[in-house]
Amino acid sequence: MNPVVVTMILLLVLALGELISILTKARVPMLLASLMIYLVLLWTGIVPAGLMSDSLLKTFGSLAIAPLIVHLGTLIPFSQIKGQVKPIVIAVTSSLFAVGLVLLIVTAIFDYTTAVSGAGPVVGGIVAFLLTSEKLTQIGLGALAVLPALILAIHKLAGIPFASYFLKKHALSIKASIKDGSYKGAASESANPHAEETRKSLLPAKFQTPIVLLAQLFIAGSIAIGLDALTGINYSIFCLIIGIVGTYFGVLQPQMLNKANSTGIFMASLMLVVIASMDQVTPDVFFSYLPQVFTICLIGTVGVIIGGFIMSKLLKYEKNLGIPVALTALFGFPADYILCEEVAREVGENEEERAAIMNGMVTPMLMGGFATVTTGSIVIASILVETL
Repeated sequence: MNPVVVTMILLLVLALGELISILTKARVPMLLASLMIYLVLLWTGIVPAGLMSDSLLKTFGSLAIAPLIVHLGTLIPFSQIKGQVKPIVIAVTSSLFAVGLVLLIVTAIFDYTTAVSGAGPVVGGIVAFLLTSEKLTQIGLGALAVLPALILAIHKLAGIPFASYFLKKHALSIKASIKDGSYKGAASESANPHAEETRKSLLPAKFQTPIVLLAQLFIAGSIAIGLDALTGINYSIFCLIIGIVGTYFGVLQPQMLNKANSTGIFMASLMLVVIASMDQVTPDVFFSYLPQVFTICLIGTVGVIIGGFIMSKLLKYEKNLGIPVALTALFGFPADYILCEEVAREVGENEEERAAIMNGMVTPMLMGGFATVTTGSIVIASILVETL
């Protein structure tokens, strides 16, 4: 099929998901709707298996991950990071609590190997999946590798609706506090959260063209990938650090993709990478492993929610934000950012409210996602697979 036609079909899937989100006032998140639409089209044969491989936009999405994570770093004011210790602790401890429940309950119902096969991926992403599937193949259990693959593709469907529900409740509380004048952070955060970094910019405004900004992002992403090769530490961590530190010292600019007028194409292409994880989920494979997948995803989701609630109470953190922060372990980036955007758009009545709501949610959500999917789940999976 012609790549232009393929890309058109996939963008229509995303557009339909966006329309559903708008019509339901974010009760049905865009990414969740898009994933389900694509799965239905795939299973009914309306779109052929492997359609994603013909999409050049999906290929671009794979290339765009590193620069996009650098861009995320440029969205986070350096002064706010030191205030994110509680969200990070909530996210990590909630993941550990969920993994403990999975190992305990799933081992009792099925067996220990099944529990380990799902424990890492259920609170992580592609790297946790790769570590788990590689180990299963090494010990002669390659057929079981379909289990973490299914969990990787499906666990986000459980986490997204719950996170959206709690985020919306938190956004409504921010909106109410803005209206009664008690929300102290709204004015300072919405006005210019990057004011300090902007004053320190080393690149004159006349040189901040879209091409120059994109080149900076890809250079930063390439440096992060090089550091990954040297240290073995996942490149996404370096991308985030480079984005934050580079913006603080003026080497990079705040909100770089926004200034380069490229946020839309980058986000769309990356969402196609996420949706591509559904390509391997055929009805036969899905239903044969449904009991294990359902059990692990259910226990993992419940464990994360309980852990997020308990830790929010212990740390005296707003539970309607703490629970979604914990739930980022189930979907990570870009869903964490997209959910914040959707909820802010739907709840805010004007640009000031939307900016305040977005600023009140996005930093802890992003930090939670990086603490779990990018780092915590990799450590968890690395340790667990060595016990097989």
